[in-house]
Amino acid sequence: MTPPCPLCHPENEDVLLQNEHLRVIAVHNEPNAPAFCRVIWQRHVAEMTDLLPAERQELMDMVYRVEAAMRQVLRPVKINLASLGNVVPHLHWHVIARFKNDANFPAPIWAAAQREAGMALPENWAQQVKTLLQAV
Repeated sequence: MTPPCPLCHPENEDVLLQNEHLRVIAVHNEPNAPAFCRVIWQRHVAEMTDLLPAERQELMDMVYRVEAAMRQVLRPVKINLASLGNVVPHLHWHVIARFKNDANFPAPIWAAAQREAGMALPENWAQQVKTLLQAV
């Protein structure tokens, strides 16, 4: 039996913005990426080409809005954008703030940690990002 899709059946999400097509969540359970958002397409599809052109544009516009909000709130050195779907084949984008003193920089967050993370983020960073996203 295939387990249910965790993005179709979410539990305990910190939702920053949601509409009929997509939702944006703050991810708080990635120790190597303490400032991490996910933009999730609501309908269960696996690939960008499963979307209509207008849907692709809507999704990417939101990815860029999340990136801009995270840059404003967190002032990271870099933002990583990734759409993988190898483990969870439900279309979603990772928007990850990176810092020179994060555990993995400059390697991907999924690589082995190179050091202990030495950064302090604003405690309410997700709420600040949410406020910016909902202001438009």
